[in-house]
Amino acid sequence: MSAATTRSRTPDRLCAEAVDLARSAAEEAAAPGVVGEHAGLVSEGDRVVTHFFECKELGYRGWRWAVTVARASRAKFVTLDEVVLLPGPDALLAPEWVPWSERLRPGDMGPGDLLPTDAEDLRLEPGYTGEDEPPPNSVLSHEMAELVEAEDAEVTAGPPANFSVTPSRGSIASVAEELGMRRARVLSRYGLHVAADRWEDAYGPKTAMAQAAPASCVSCGFLAPIGGAMGQAFGVCANEFSPADGHVVSLAYGCGGHSEAAVMPKPPRPAPPVIDETRVDPFPLRPSPDSGSVPVAADEESVELGHS
Repeated sequence: MSAATTRSRTPDRLCAEAVDLARSAAEEAAAPGVVGEHAGLVSEGDRVVTHFFECKELGYRGWRWAVTVARASRAKFVTLDEVVLLPGPDALLAPEWVPWSERLRPGDMGPGDLLPTDAEDLRLEPGYTGEDEPPPNSVLSHEMAELVEAEDAEVTAGPPANFSVTPSRGSIASVAEELGMRRARVLSRYGLHVAADRWEDAYGPKTAMAQAAPASCVSCGFLAPIGGAMGQAFGVCANEFSPADGHVVSLAYGCGGHSEAAVMPKPPRPAPPVIDETRVDPFPLRPSPDSGSVPVAADEESVELGHS
């Protein structure tokens, strides 16, 4: 080990004794009452020492005020170099910064929030806008120009040459708009696969609800089909009592609200009353004399005693 290395690791005596100078510099840079006790020193090099003081600032647990002092060669006066707040070995540090695009999660957006998409987003690819290609029935189209040249004809000043706006009905742009393709960017194949995987994770055949379902959604009457390539594997649930109501579900998904899982039978209706209108039942106004429990003939003993 060289002599220069030995000197650099041994703190300079005058710099190590300049604790009051270091504390005054730390108190001047910090708020009142924030600088705590002296927490040691470390040699930074020849005649360069850093003093550490505890930080009492709330929220900076384990941090230390680091004051570096130095002394010129053969000088007897110690000068101040810098004052900085540094984290200690057990300091409370903020988590590593993550870009907002990576912090964003589904459901974080609220009313008025804007979510810009990257120009090179893998989920999107250029769509067809039709701005750079005239419709086939336009006088400016390539097909019309070739037809005019082949027939050796001239385009007159009358219709359709004087159209200020080319007709939109039957044009390539209108057909593309009707098919939902006239957009600046559309879903790419990667975007379709990512969406399909996300939908299957939420409402797919591997969920606990689908595993316990009596049948799949492909045979359910509450399934509303969707168009496009996704319609071959997904639909929208329209059962208000289903846990997937209003959500895109896989055709292999299922729940207990399947339309044909259990058909409730009609409640039994009582039989209509039987009325025989061909027979008449007599109902006398007075009861029959022999219908009671007392005989009609008076008993002789009861007559003598005065009983009726």
